[in-house]
Amino acid sequence: MGGTIAFYLLLLLSGSWMFYGRATRIGRPPWLANAHYIGGIIIVFLVMLLLAIGVVGTVGYYGSLGHSPHLWSGLFVVMLICLSAWSANQISDRNTWARSLHVSLNAILFIGLAYVSWTGWEVVQKYL
Repeated sequence: MGGTIAFYLLLLLSGSWMFYGRATRIGRPPWLANAHYIGGIIIVFLVMLLLAIGVVGTVGYYGSLGHSPHLWSGLFVVMLICLSAWSANQISDRNTWARSLHVSLNAILFIGLAYVSWTGWEVVQKYL
């Protein structure tokens, strides 16, 4: 989870840098958009990996799912990550709505990551 949060913060930084370059019309380094895109792919991979580990670990320990709000908060974060990745792929000069959707989803994702971290900590305490 720490890696996911670290990549979220890196994506926030690089996305803010791209916004600043666009808003001030000074441009951005040519590598920045690709780095942001690759970071997005990595965070999607990390979230899916956490989902798989959580499902396998919970089913292995309890025999079923749904013992805490962590499952629902985790699925919410997975949905937000998938929608954010989809909206990122829609961003172009034609689709002006996609950028604002992408940014809005990522703002909600911040809250989702905080909540899933909190509920995850409660689950970890049950295992200990």
